[in-house]
Amino acid sequence: MNPVLASILRIALVLVFFLCLGLVLFYLYQDKMIFYPQKISQAEVEGISKNFKNVEEISLKAKDGVVLKGWFVKDSTDGRSKILFYFGGNAEEVSYLIEKAPEFKGWSLVLLNYRGYGQSGGKVSERSLYSDALEIYDHFINRKDIKDPKIAVMGRSIGTGVATYLASKRKADAVVLVSPYTSLKDVAKAHYPFLPVGLILKYKFDSIKRAPEIKASGLILVATEDRTIPPRQSYQLAEKWGGKVKIKEFAGADHNSLSGDSGYWAAITAFLDGI
Repeated sequence: MNPVLASILRIALVLVFFLCLGLVLFYLYQDKMIFYPQKISQAEVEGISKNFKNVEEISLKAKDGVVLKGWFVKDSTDGRSKILFYFGGNAEEVSYLIEKAPEFKGWSLVLLNYRGYGQSGGKVSERSLYSDALEIYDHFINRKDIKDPKIAVMGRSIGTGVATYLASKRKADAVVLVSPYTSLKDVAKAHYPFLPVGLILKYKFDSIKRAPEIKASGLILVATEDRTIPPRQSYQLAEKWGGKVKIKEFAGADHNSLSGDSGYWAAITAFLDGI
């Protein structure tokens, strides 16, 4: 064999080997790349109960026996119940939103941590996120102290996929999406353009497929400098939305700084006030 051709062949084989190795590692470790469970200590939980009198600690047993834990932050300033279901990011323990409850003027908040997050049991997956979202929704809507409520669903980052799923399966009057994506495959392609991620990605989170089914009014918050979720995906999702949708763009904000923008809470409050 020609020495030059043999060298090219060896290089090609090495490249193929490392490509295959990369694909195997991506498949095996994708859960750790997607989900970053955050915990909360018992002392912190007790501190919440002590410091917030309008907060009810929730332990909800799912159909498969896993216990989900979190809080119901009650707001009784309005005659008719208003309930907002929140689904956080992939590295988000949701108790921090209890202090932010006044920003959701007139809305009671359902804040339950994903499986493996906070003090919730089990292991998180796309399937469990969807089934848990439905069980959480049904549990609260059927409570005797909640009658004919207005319903909002809110998701941030990976939680927008859960919020979109829930809004496509249950009644919602409003949907708030912070840094939403079209699908997890599209996000992965944006970060790993040279890998066939569509073949090895276990999770779909196909929000754009569900968007046309949702007739609730939507608010989409976009950070122009987001390097995690490409902003164009948020706009593409808005184009497919089945109901009225408003887009609020935050110039100069990135994925993690968006909620710290001075207009962030004002945009959410103004939108919910109109529901």
